[in-house]
Amino acid sequence: MSLMTAEEFKKSLQKMKVNAYWDGKKVETLSAHPVTRSVVEATAKLYELAADPQQEGVMTATSHLTGEKINRNLHVNRSTGDLERRADMALLTSQTLGTCNYRCVGCDALNALASVTVEMDRVKGTEYSRRLNAFLQRTQEKDLAVSGAVTDAKGDRAKRILEGDPDMYVHIVERRSDGIVVRGAKMHQSGAFCAHETLVIPGGALRKGEEDYAVAFAVPNSAKGITYVLQYNALSAEREKAEDIFYLGNPRFGQRETCLMVFDDVFIPAENVFMRGEVDFAGALIQRFAKTHRMNCGGACKVGFADIIIGAAQLAAEYAGTEKAPHVREAITHMVRISEASHACAIAAAVKGKEEPPGSGVFMPDDLFGNVAKISTAHGFWQIMALAGDIAGGLVVTMPSFQELKNPATKGYVEKYLKAAVPAEKRMRITKVLQNWTAGLHGPGTWHGAGSTQAQMISLHRVANLEAKKRIAKRIAGIED
Repeated sequence: MSLMTAEEFKKSLQKMKVNAYWDGKKVETLSAHPVTRSVVEATAKLYELAADPQQEGVMTATSHLTGEKINRNLHVNRSTGDLERRADMALLTSQTLGTCNYRCVGCDALNALASVTVEMDRVKGTEYSRRLNAFLQRTQEKDLAVSGAVTDAKGDRAKRILEGDPDMYVHIVERRSDGIVVRGAKMHQSGAFCAHETLVIPGGALRKGEEDYAVAFAVPNSAKGITYVLQYNALSAEREKAEDIFYLGNPRFGQRETCLMVFDDVFIPAENVFMRGEVDFAGALIQRFAKTHRMNCGGACKVGFADIIIGAAQLAAEYAGTEKAPHVREAITHMVRISEASHACAIAAAVKGKEEPPGSGVFMPDDLFGNVAKISTAHGFWQIMALAGDIAGGLVVTMPSFQELKNPATKGYVEKYLKAAVPAEKRMRITKVLQNWTAGLHGPGTWHGAGSTQAQMISLHRVANLEAKKRIAKRIAGIED
């Protein structure tokens, strides 16, 4: 067994024929399209990091199935130390890419399934854990990129699943002896079209009668019946039209690219099915995924992004000659405080993690600290963007095109009037980085990624142990029941 190289990953994508559409046009070659190419490059960089001896302890692990070295994105956490390294990986990849680790959701879905399938087998007498381990060993041996699909389209939120269009949630439409056929769609799928396979899990807890929706499975991303409808926004258009991507805010790796992933009667072999109607375990599955993903997404991934913003804001101040102003120093310090507070919660969630269920060998992070990490980041990221925008000034939204530096009619004006403590081009470059973050898509993305804050508030209230806090207060007050 050997880890795949970045070039081997790129070559493997050439064999995949995904049915993907962007801005009304079919994407013929993922590595050639100006937008999807950034996802290919970002994922390839993950393979490159895993091959770097300096990052080996973070990016790789030892398989509990084979004892071989594997990519950590395909690892099941076996200790609190593993949980810490998982958070370290989220931080490192965000700092390196400035965009999504497109294998992140798949990694956290894998761990949630590893935990819940053991429990299902114990209670139901199923063999899901064996199937999952077989899938896991195969992906580890080939070092495949696995994405994760969680969020259903949902449709009219005022209606329960069985009251509306059944296709608003991924569900089973046919049960066969050799597998199942599924239909529906998953939304906001980060980079799924550039991964080899996807792990699909239910997006929420389910009730009796909704057994067809209690389904978890793995599927190749080029499988017949899967269509990807890619996101499109102003930054997408800018990347498509750019003559030189070197002038973009994150030239090589771009923004986070997502898609609507449609399942139109897709056949899933039985060996790749890890939940098939067990509604009583759907809630546990999404809850274990959520607390794992919130630790990584909230307290590590977004902290890596914050490091980029803070560094760029500090440079913008230095370039403008304002770095010594008291209010600028205070703003930078506030940004650090917000970010590191969330990071501390992620570390706490990992350190206080526990084996779940007992005897499974699978470790889950602490639910309370994981949710606090994410909800703190959701609110704090808006503050960080506002503070960075304040430091950078109006140039973040009014800066002219870099093409004016090549235009004989305007070059002299831009170089003269946009220079400060440094030449105009250097100032414009760091401003473009801040434009990518403070005037881009990252506020709503951070708010809703890993679930909206309302979902975290519900989870936080559930695990807050208010009864214990009441007992403490009664003891202080001298109240005896």
